[in-house]
Amino acid sequence: MNTLSILTLPSLFRQTKHSQFPHFRCISQSLPFPRPSSIFSPLSFRLSFKSPRSPFSAEPQLFDEELEDDEDDDDFEAADEYDEYEDISGEVSDHIQPSEDEDEDDTENEKEISVDSSNWQKESTWQRVEKLCNLVKELGEEMIDVDALADIYDFRIDKFQRMAIEAFLRGSSVVISAPTSSGKTLIAEAAAVATVARRRRLFYTTPLKALSNQKFRQFRETFGDNNVGLLTGDSAVNKDAQILVLTTEILRNMLYNSVGMASSGSGLFHVDVIVLDEVHYLSDISRGTVWEEIVIYCPKEVQLICLSATVANPDELAGWISQIHGKTELVTSSWRPVPLTWHFSTKASLFPLLNEKGTHMNRKLSLNYLQLSASGVNSYRDDGSRRRNYRDDGSRRRNSRRHGRNGSFDSIVGMSEQPLSKNDKNMIRRSQVPQVVDTLWQLKAKDMLPAIWFIFNRRGCDAAVQYVEDCSLLDECEMSEVELALKKFQLLYPDAVRETAVKGLIRGVAAHHAGCLPLWKSFVEELFQRGLVKVVFATETLAAGINMPARTAVISSLSKRTSTGRIQLSPNELLQMAGRAGRRGIDERGHVVIVQTPYEGAEESCKLLFSGVEPLVSQFTASYGMVLNLLGGAKVTRHSNESDETNTLQARRTLEEARKLVEQSFGNYLGSNVMLAAKEELAKIQKEIEALTYEISDEAIDRKSRKLLTEVAYKEIADLQEELRAEKRVRTELRRRMELKRFSALKPLLKDFENGHLPFICLQYKDSEGVENFVPAVYLAEVESLDGSKLKNMVSVDDSFALSSVGTSDTHQDVEPAYYVALGSDNSWYLFTEKWIKTVYRSGFPNVALTQGEALPREIMRTLLKKEETQWEKLADSELGGLWCIEGSLETWSWSLNVPVLSSIYESDEVLHMSQEYIESVERYREQRNKVARLKKKIARTEGFREYKKILDTAKFTEEKIKRLKARSNHLINRIEQIEPSGWKEFLQISKVIHETRALDINTHVIFPLGETAAAIRGENELWLAKVLRNKILLELKPAQLAAVCASLVSEGIKVRAWKNNNYIYESSPTVLNVISLLEEQRNSFVQLQEKHEVEIACCLDGQFSGMVEAWASGLSWRELMMDCAMDEGDLARLLRRTIDLLAQIPKLPDIDTLLQKNATTASDVMDRPPISELTG
Repeated sequence: MNTLSILTLPSLFRQTKHSQFPHFRCISQSLPFPRPSSIFSPLSFRLSFKSPRSPFSAEPQLFDEELEDDEDDDDFEAADEYDEYEDISGEVSDHIQPSEDEDEDDTENEKEISVDSSNWQKESTWQRVEKLCNLVKELGEEMIDVDALADIYDFRIDKFQRMAIEAFLRGSSVVISAPTSSGKTLIAEAAAVATVARRRRLFYTTPLKALSNQKFRQFRETFGDNNVGLLTGDSAVNKDAQILVLTTEILRNMLYNSVGMASSGSGLFHVDVIVLDEVHYLSDISRGTVWEEIVIYCPKEVQLICLSATVANPDELAGWISQIHGKTELVTSSWRPVPLTWHFSTKASLFPLLNEKGTHMNRKLSLNYLQLSASGVNSYRDDGSRRRNYRDDGSRRRNSRRHGRNGSFDSIVGMSEQPLSKNDKNMIRRSQVPQVVDTLWQLKAKDMLPAIWFIFNRRGCDAAVQYVEDCSLLDECEMSEVELALKKFQLLYPDAVRETAVKGLIRGVAAHHAGCLPLWKSFVEELFQRGLVKVVFATETLAAGINMPARTAVISSLSKRTSTGRIQLSPNELLQMAGRAGRRGIDERGHVVIVQTPYEGAEESCKLLFSGVEPLVSQFTASYGMVLNLLGGAKVTRHSNESDETNTLQARRTLEEARKLVEQSFGNYLGSNVMLAAKEELAKIQKEIEALTYEISDEAIDRKSRKLLTEVAYKEIADLQEELRAEKRVRTELRRRMELKRFSALKPLLKDFENGHLPFICLQYKDSEGVENFVPAVYLAEVESLDGSKLKNMVSVDDSFALSSVGTSDTHQDVEPAYYVALGSDNSWYLFTEKWIKTVYRSGFPNVALTQGEALPREIMRTLLKKEETQWEKLADSELGGLWCIEGSLETWSWSLNVPVLSSIYESDEVLHMSQEYIESVERYREQRNKVARLKKKIARTEGFREYKKILDTAKFTEEKIKRLKARSNHLINRIEQIEPSGWKEFLQISKVIHETRALDINTHVIFPLGETAAAIRGENELWLAKVLRNKILLELKPAQLAAVCASLVSEGIKVRAWKNNNYIYESSPTVLNVISLLEEQRNSFVQLQEKHEVEIACCLDGQFSGMVEAWASGLSWRELMMDCAMDEGDLARLLRRTIDLLAQIPKLPDIDTLLQKNATTASDVMDRPPISELTG
C-alpha cells in the first residue's frame, strides 16, 4: 500500500450524518473505480488528513442509556418489520451541533477542498456496495467498519442500528428487538454488504413465501441480480448466490443434513451469517419449533442475526442463544422514527384515545361522559358553576368533587357515582357504534389517508368495500391511472381480475384477505404503494407479511371470532397491526384508530394497550421428520441379487446425543433458569402473604385490641363483636330459607313453560366490581331437557358446574338446583340456576312458526344453541350454582333484538307470585338484616371504638397489600405455566411409532426406505405422507388423478364457503374416490397406532375438494372452475399451491417409483399456470 493510498483513505467515502462531523465536505469518489469526474490536488488530501475531525478518530461507544434520550411516548408499537427507507438526507441530528470555532474551521476547509458530491446522490445503492467491495478487494477486510457500511445509505442511520452493526462486526451474534418501521431490516442489509465484500455467503430466512419473494426483489435492487438467490418450496432461483433468501423450513432441512449422516451437502458452504427475520414467530404454536431447531442445529461458527418485534423477554432469547450457540449481544429499542397517535372513533366524532400525556384514557371517552353527552345534559351553568344532578327516581344527589372553571372535564368525572350495569354499558356502546362511512369521512376530513382497515373476517372486508364503493377517494387523474393499471393487469392475467372489486378499486378502496388470489393481492399492494388505493380493508394476516405501510391503521374490533368462540386480541396482535401506521420519510406521525363496537369501548382499548407486550414462549415439539433426521444412521441398500446387506454410513446421533440436542430448546432454557427465579420469587411472596394474612386474622386483631384498649372497653367491644357474629350466622340461615322458598315457587313455573311459549325473564347478579346487573332474556329450557346437546354434556361432566342439594339446618326440606338456559337482550346466552332469576313474565315469544313449513321458535333456538362452542365465561358464583354466559352469533342477533328492555315491561306482567311462607321468610330476613345493622352502629358508639377502628384500618391496608401480592403471585404462576419443559417426552413417543412402522430401528439406527422417504418430506405428518406416497395403488393413477389424491392430503383448513348462488364444487372421479376410500382404512389404522403411543399429529385425508384439483389438473380453465363455486378464489389457489408443492417434492424423494415421479412432474407442470402461479422476480 503506497503513501498516497493511505492519505486518501478518509476521502474514499463521503462524510455523512453518521459521522461526528456534520459540516465536513469529503470526496465521493474512490481511486480503485473508474476515473472520477472531479480532479483532486494533493493539497486536498493533506488537508483532509490533517483535519482535526479526522474520520480515523474512534466513534464513542453507544449504550442503551443513550437511546433513552430519543425515546418517544408511543414506544410500545410492535409488529413485523417490512419497511422501506425513504430519502431523509435533509434531516440534521438535533443533538450534534458544532461550535462557532468549528464552523469557521469547516468553512476554511470547504474553501480549500472543492468537492463535487452531486454524483453521490445519483448513485444507486448497488453502485455504493460495489465500490466498497472493490475497496475491500484491494485494501483488505479492515476497510469494513460501521461508518463504511452506514455510508451505503443516503440518510443517517439510527443509534440502535449502529449498535447492532458494531456488535455484528465484533463477531457476535445479535438479537435485535425493536418496533415496526424502526429499521431492523437495515441491520441485515448492512451485514449482507459486509458479507458480500468478504466474498462469503449470507442466508436470509423468512416465515412466509410471499415475504421471501418480497425480500428477494428488494435485495436484487440493492445487490444486483447475480448476487441474490431465492429458495422456497416451489421456487429455486440462483441458489448458489452470495445472498440467498429462503424460508425457515428449507433452512431447517439443510441443517438436518449438517448434523447427521452423509448427504448431498449441508448447503452451508461458505455461509458466514444467517438472518432470522420475524424471530418472534418462535411463539407461533404451529411453526415455532422451526426457529428453535435452526438455532440449535446451526454451526457455532455461523453468526446469527435475529430480528424481532418488541417482546417482553428479549433478554431471555439472547441468553438462550448465547448459551447454546455462542456469544450473543442484545440490542433493544423502543423508539419509533414515526411516532404513533392513538384515536377512538365513535358515531359522533374521532377523539384522541389517550390524555395529553399519553398515560391514561381520554376521560371524554368514559361511559359516564358518553351517557351524559347522549342525553344532552348540560352539567354546568353558563358561569361554570355546577348544576345539581338528580337521579331518575327523583332523589337528589350531590357531587362532592371540585369543579374546574368553564366546565372542564375534570369536574364532570364524578357526576355519575352510580356504577353502570352491563345493560347500561351495552346500550351506551351500541348508541356510539359508527358506520364504516362515518369513520371513513372522519379520516378523510383529518387528512389521515391512506389507511389499512383491519376487519377480522373476509365477508366483512368485502361488505365494507361494497358499502363505501360509492364514496370516491380519488381524483380524476388518479382514477385514470387505476383504470390504466387495471387494463394492463387484465391483459396479463385475465382470470385473476376480481370483478366484484373493480368498482371499489376505481374509487380507491379494496379488500385484501386470504379469499383473494395472490396475483390480485399483489396488484392491490402495488396500487396502495403508489397511492392509488386510499383504503384497504384487510384481515389481520396483512399485518404479518407484506410491505404496505400506511398513514393510518384502523382496527375495527378488539375481539375476533375463532373456532372456539370470540376471543380478545392479544397485546402483541394489537401492536402488530398498529405498527403498519406511519411511513418513514413521508409522515410526521402515524395514526391508529380503534372503532367503537357493541362489545368494546375506549376502556377496553386502553386496558389492552397498557397491558404490555407478551413474552416469547417456546412451542418446541418433536415431529417425525425431526426424529428420523436426528436418529437415522445406517440405511438399507440393495447391491445385488446375491446379497442384501446394510451399508453403514457415518452414524447419526445416539439417543443420548439426540436428547442433549432436544433439551437445548428455548422452553428448557426458560424452565431451568427463568422458572427457577420465578419460583423463588413466588415462594417469597406466598410466605409474605401467609404472614400478612395472620396479621388480619381474628386472633391477631383480638390480641392487638387487648393491648391498645382498656379492659372495660375491650370487653364491651369483644362481647358486641361476638354477638354480631352470631346474628350474622342467623342472617345467613334466614337468607338460605328465603332462597329455598323461591326455588320451590320457581321450579314448577319453569316446568310449565317447557312446552308452551317462551317467556321473558329477568336475571339479576352483581359483577366483580359490585355493580348490580339486571338482564332481560327469553327463557329457552332446562339444560337437562336438551338431549344430545354439547351444553348438557358439558354441565354433566365438568366439575365447575357441579351442584348439590341444599336445605336448612332445622328442616328436612331439600331442594336440588338445576341449570337453565336463556338468550339475553345483549345477544348472549346465559346459563344459570334458580338463584339468579329475579322474576318471570307472562309475555314472551309465542311458540308458533313464523311462516308455514318453518320450524317452531323453540326448535330454531335450540338448533342455534347447539352451534355454539363450550367456552362459557363465569359472571358470578354461589353455593346454589353459578351464572355463566357466552356470546351469541349473527343468527341469534335478530332474536335478541326482540327481547324488550325491562322498563317496557309492567310489573303486572310478572307471573312469579310467591307463597305466604316466602313473603314471611323475606320479612324475617329483613328484620335480621336490620338487627345486624343496629349492632354495627352500637359498636361504633362504644368508648374504645376510635382505637379499635385504627386496628381495623390497619387490617384493611394490609388486605390491600395482600391483594397486590396475590396479583403478582398470579402473574408469576401464569408465567410458570407458560414455561413448559418441552420436547423429549414427545420425541420418545414419536420414535416408538416410527419403530413400529418399520421406518427406523431406534436400537440399531438402521433407517428403512419408508423412513428415508419420510425424512426428506416437508409436511405436517411426514410419516403419513410417506406411507401414502409409497403405496403401489398410486401407480395406477393418471397425473390429474394423482394430483386429486395429493390434494386430499393437504386440504386441512380449507372450507366450503357457500353463499348466494355459489353452491357448487366439482366431484372427484370414481377412481379417485376409490383410492381415497382405501387410504381411509390405512389412515384409521395409523391413527390408532398414534393414539396407542399418545402422539397427537394430524393425519389429513379429506377428499371434499379433490374434484376441484382434478378438474384444474385436467386443464379446465379458471373461469369454468370458479363458476358458481362454493369456494373462495384464494382458498382454491392455496389448495392448488399446496398440492403443487407436494407434487414437486415427489421427484426428489428417495425410494419412490419412477412412474409416480414422472406423473407427479407432469401434474405439477400442468397445474402451475396462471392465475395461481407465483412470480418471484
